[in-house]
Amino acid sequence: MTPIVEARQVSPLAVPITLTSSAAKDKVADRPDLRSSRSDLELLMTMLEVDVIALTECLVSRNWRLSFPAAETAAIYYNLAGVGQMSIGNAPTIPLTPHTLVVMPPRQPFRIDAATGQGAASMTRVVDKQWHSGGVSGSVHRLSATDGEPEVIMICGYFRASYSLSIDLFAALGSPIVERFHADDQLGHKLKAALTEVIVQEVGMKAMATALLKQVLVTLLRRSLTSTDLWLERFSVLSDPQVARAFAQMVARPGAPHSVMTLSQTAGLSRSVFMVRFASAFGYSPMAALRQLRMRQAANLLTANILSIEQIAYTVGYVGARGFLRAFRRAFGKTATDYRAAATQGSV
Repeated sequence: MTPIVEARQVSPLAVPITLTSSAAKDKVADRPDLRSSRSDLELLMTMLEVDVIALTECLVSRNWRLSFPAAETAAIYYNLAGVGQMSIGNAPTIPLTPHTLVVMPPRQPFRIDAATGQGAASMTRVVDKQWHSGGVSGSVHRLSATDGEPEVIMICGYFRASYSLSIDLFAALGSPIVERFHADDQLGHKLKAALTEVIVQEVGMKAMATALLKQVLVTLLRRSLTSTDLWLERFSVLSDPQVARAFAQMVARPGAPHSVMTLSQTAGLSRSVFMVRFASAFGYSPMAALRQLRMRQAANLLTANILSIEQIAYTVGYVGARGFLRAFRRAFGKTATDYRAAATQGSV
């Protein structure tokens, strides 16, 4: 494997920015007030489940293009070295300098171009890649659009960051997230370590790779709290502090006897307003979201294979096993017994 060189060029956007114009001050003033929900954000970041779907190294030479089709999950790209650009359709291009992190939205094709010697991308050859469907164990370890030395060296991957079966933090992302970091932030180091885990395939590979990617995403979410770019508002899960407070309680204690009334009281909202704002943030009613969280917890407990199914039903908030078994089969398309058997054999 070609050694990856850590470039130490500092992007001017990686240093703190002092806002001086009235427009910039107004922009920050318009941000959601997240100070009151710091503990909720702490909990939500802790409980966030991250799955690495695919991870690889991307190499692009000058005057070449690496093109990717639309995928159902978000993609993460971190530029280790070189200068180029990324683009989606006819949208403005995203300049790539070392330590640029880009999260691409799901369901949108995109491409990477390497710069010419004059600093402008000039594509002469295109390489189309489809590599996101095989899962981590089936991922290729390098994607190349080169005829020699690469100009751009990136760590590339598809991932899912969620709280339950379908509450995906990035599912509704409509445009790319672009943040520029510094080598000292260690994002490149973490992503290279995650890629090494995928390549070596030792026991615990998935756990290590997902833990490393989660560190990168938490660093990105931290940046969102101080960034002058208001991209945090794209995350409906996090942009409404009152709804986030109630949701954090659901995530922390899915088996508790929650109701719309108790959750609305936690949020400090009337029942009707809470219902509307929760549905706007998640696309589900509070009870539907709670059911998903309970099913995710049940799946984890079945995989652990310690508690009986009756004990799991009680733990996740059901008074009896019958209702739990029906809900589980609707959620996963198989019985809890079959799910446990498959998990024990490592086929879930």
